[in-house]
Amino acid sequence: MTTAIARRFVAARRDGTALPEFPGQVPATLAEGYAVQDAALALTDGVVAGWKVGRINPPLNGVDRLAGPIFADQVFTADGAEPCAMPVFADGFAAAEAEFLLRIGTAPDLAKTDYTIDEARTLIDAVHVGIEIASSPFPGINALGATVTVSDFGNNNGLVVGDDAAGWRDGDINAWPVELWINDARIGAATTATMLDGPFGAARYLFEHLARRGIALTPGQWISTGAVTGVHPVQVGDRVEARFDGRFSVHCTIKAR
Repeated sequence: MTTAIARRFVAARRDGTALPEFPGQVPATLAEGYAVQDAALALTDGVVAGWKVGRINPPLNGVDRLAGPIFADQVFTADGAEPCAMPVFADGFAAAEAEFLLRIGTAPDLAKTDYTIDEARTLIDAVHVGIEIASSPFPGINALGATVTVSDFGNNNGLVVGDDAAGWRDGDINAWPVELWINDARIGAATTATMLDGPFGAARYLFEHLARRGIALTPGQWISTGAVTGVHPVQVGDRVEARFDGRFSVHCTIKAR
């Protein structure tokens, strides 16, 4: 059953088609959801360029975050010219999230399964502002909870990498105001102080989580650390802008997959 679900998700993502219903029995636990994710990773030839981290609220059996892969062909660098056109599953689920993106400078030790935030931070060599595109062929992916979210690559469908977040080494990015705008309307505003233990806590979680799954990370991979202002639904044709600390902004538009 695990592989059958993974095959349906991989095929739907490849073909750009919707899955009106969850393609099988809903995973009862996070472990079952990650088993589907692992099977899907084995079925795809995509190169993993990073990992998204999302919040589980309320926690599920004490676990308050989840993870999913980000593929290289869905990572775009904002160059300040025309905004990137980011694809979504128009008949599935689609949302945009303002996020801090951490780049791994030193690969974590696969045998190490416990980190402090300071230890995790030392493995990061850059922080950028960005937008995560959350989209799935299955429109109910978030409504059915975290076990379903992780089963379809954590609901990730792309990453827009914006400017280097200058000052991150010496300042406290948890205090930076962040806003998400859609079609020139401010949809959400917050700081990462509201996000558990912040972006570097997300890196700590990911290093521990993937080590326990036996998945190695490599220098240059990105960590999308979680939605600062929330998960904001988008539609084809929308214009999205994320603003950080009144100094940085990153844009994209939304197109059909």
